Amino acid sequence: MIDLKQYIENPKLALLQGNNLQPWQIIDNLDNILLQYIKTLDSDYKIENNIAIHKTATIEQGVTLKGTIIISENCFIGAHAYLRGPIFLSNSVTIGPGSEIKQSMLFDRTAVAHFNYIGNSILGQNINFEAGSLCANHYNERHNKRIFIKHNNRLIDTKTEKFGSLVGDNSKIGANAVLSPGTILEKNSIVKRLELIEQIQ
Repeated sequence: MIDLKQYIENPKLALLQGNNLQPWQIIDNLDNILLQYIKTLDSDYKIENNIAIHKTATIEQGVTLKGTIIISENCFIGAHAYLRGPIFLSNSVTIGPGSEIKQSMLFDRTAVAHFNYIGNSILGQNINFEAGSLCANHYNERHNKRIFIKHNNRLIDTKTEKFGSLVGDNSKIGANAVLSPGTILEKNSIVKRLELIEQIQ
């Protein structure tokens, strides 16, 4: 199975991962995980309707926040971004204008430039998504929409129809690139502009 510590080096990961859940299991249980995590937050967070925002975070005009969301210190959310919880943004995450984030976790200093879509995904730290790049989370074009993951030359059945990507620390995703459902990227991966990553045909 997948050891998340090989992809993401962040102390908050252990608090959020629970009982060694697999990435897609974390995403499927993210609402409950975050509701428990919110209980541990201090008075530096403003908490209302299961949305916790650190006092140092910047949220520009026209941003939509729905569901359970944690926005940590020094995060920046650009104008008209759309966040559909459950979502966890760790320290100093940047979400650019017009981007949509859905049911995902983004760790320290990761930046999603603008007009991006990140769905049902876990992104490590120090990752940069250039404009228009996205993590797809659903096989719209397939009759059988079950998502399988290729890991160490083995196929893993996630038993879910909604999972995006696991992207390791320090990766760079070029403009208008597409990560297909079930994409797993090692640390320091580079995806070229306009590239399609599809690990299972």
